[in-house]
Amino acid sequence: MEVILAEHAGYCFGVKRAVKIADDAAEEKNGSVKTLGPLIHNPQVVNRLAEKGVDRVESLDEVDSGVVIFRSHGVSSPKVMDEALDKGLTVLDATCPFVTNAQRDAKQLVDEGYQVVMVGDRNHPETKSVLGHAGEEILVTESFEEIKAFLNRFTKKRLGIISQTTQTYRKFSEIVVQCLEICEEVKIFNTICYATEDRQTEAKSLAEKVDTMVIVGGKNSANTTHLADICRGYGIPVFHIETEEEIESNWFTDVERVGVTAGASTPDWIINTVIDSLKRM
Repeated sequence: MEVILAEHAGYCFGVKRAVKIADDAAEEKNGSVKTLGPLIHNPQVVNRLAEKGVDRVESLDEVDSGVVIFRSHGVSSPKVMDEALDKGLTVLDATCPFVTNAQRDAKQLVDEGYQVVMVGDRNHPETKSVLGHAGEEILVTESFEEIKAFLNRFTKKRLGIISQTTQTYRKFSEIVVQCLEICEEVKIFNTICYATEDRQTEAKSLAEKVDTMVIVGGKNSANTTHLADICRGYGIPVFHIETEEEIESNWFTDVERVGVTAGASTPDWIINTVIDSLKRM
């Protein structure tokens, strides 16, 4: 069985930066180190950080001193920074720069008077951070019908559109085209991360060439889940796993070529163990 790994698989720039910030803080040992929420959407990495003394908390109420790291998906409001500094905490901001850009672009659209839509998952921490920075009046949805109902509340249909950074280009572009047909004015910021685009493009290309795809990454990772969804569109078996322990040999009966890719929060050491396990079959 031939095993083919996508060229761009695993850590993106933002995740790599966040993990380095946490690793460096653990090594410096300047008091306790906490992350506000899981640093990234990969439970194995979060557990490994905990072994180094970087613990996860859900609220600043749980932190009295030391270092607090803001997660890669951003925090719920700019007020969180003020609260942390008021408590005398050392703040390390590991928010992905692409998320920061989305926060800025959303606020600009709100300030310019547009009715703003973010194409994404309303329950994802990234979208919550954008709402916290730009305003709760933003609609977060992946449904064009919901956008139409949203716009019916306004007499002048001036729409601003941004995207969750891990959204698929297909979904984002579909909604943009549909909105152009019903709005008087549309202003668009393409806030999808380039690393997301690279991984999605390669996943499509690989899925066309193989019999089965294995997608490696956290089950709670939006960008990893999107990769699996994209590959399923090619009519081949797709298996989304977090570690090599989940692999079952019967998945690959009569399979000649298996493709492997991984989400942007998946470390190399997990990808490598999956590849090794597949090659041993």
